[in-house]
Amino acid sequence: MDRATDSLIPLLDFRDWTEGSPARQATFVAQVGAALETYGFVSIEGHGVPDALVAEAYGAAHEVFALPDEALRVYERPEVARQRGYTPLFLEKAKDRSAADLKAFWHVGRDLPADHPLADLMPANAFPDPLVPEFGRSTRALFAALEGFALQMLDVIARHLGVPPDGFRDLVRDGNSVLRVIHYPDLEGPAPVGAVRAAAHEDINLLTVLPAATRPGLELLTRDGTWMPVTAPPGVLVCDTGDMMQLLTGGRLPATTHRVVNPSAQDGGRLSMPFFLHPRPDALLTPLWGDAPSKRAHDFLLERLVANNVA
Repeated sequence: MDRATDSLIPLLDFRDWTEGSPARQATFVAQVGAALETYGFVSIEGHGVPDALVAEAYGAAHEVFALPDEALRVYERPEVARQRGYTPLFLEKAKDRSAADLKAFWHVGRDLPADHPLADLMPANAFPDPLVPEFGRSTRALFAALEGFALQMLDVIARHLGVPPDGFRDLVRDGNSVLRVIHYPDLEGPAPVGAVRAAAHEDINLLTVLPAATRPGLELLTRDGTWMPVTAPPGVLVCDTGDMMQLLTGGRLPATTHRVVNPSAQDGGRLSMPFFLHPRPDALLTPLWGDAPSKRAHDFLLERLVANNVA
């Protein structure tokens, strides 16, 4: 199946991959590859992530971000570059931007035992369990569901590139992936000069999986330099490739610039929950094509976090 969303990004049915004949699978792989090469984005239905789980996580997130800022700041974790817990409004900046984004967010990561060899590089989660106990449970469950889908999409990408999927799977085994629960609130007054909900940027990671947000506003920069809205029907997952995938593939799968624009009027606020698939922190990102130097995943991430004003 291949039809278009309102923004013309291909909308594909994941069941062509999971349940289809070899011919349907081959077509699906080619369509995903073409979409990522052309737009950097693709929309997927039939993915198996329950709509009810997404709705439950959004409901818990709504309760969390309705709490007073002083209650939320207890869960800030600047000592781990804000890769877990709460990050307040007016802090994160897109790379090379002077104005901070108009968003607050909560990072949910992988739970590792204290004696895990990567525990020093992957901090523990921080949840407001005394205030909204459902938030930790629902976001952990959504993390697991989105990661399961993302790993299968990674297999699709490997097949498109003609490389063994085991190599990609090994990069992300016990990876430093995060579910970022983002709140773009209505502002009481005018926005600071130059500030938007999310300024133009590229994702850092390998692959992003995004359930539908509660409000529109996401746009991507097409290859001809025009901005195009990214919209998808309810229940669809939007995927895009990040800077780490661009490095790994020698630019064959580029990271596409995107942004979240301000609404024309107050809209009650916007919630979004992108899942960022990351390699293990100690993984070496060695380009499959080209002669760009290899980078350790943890170093790559830290460079960008410093540029984004959160580390």
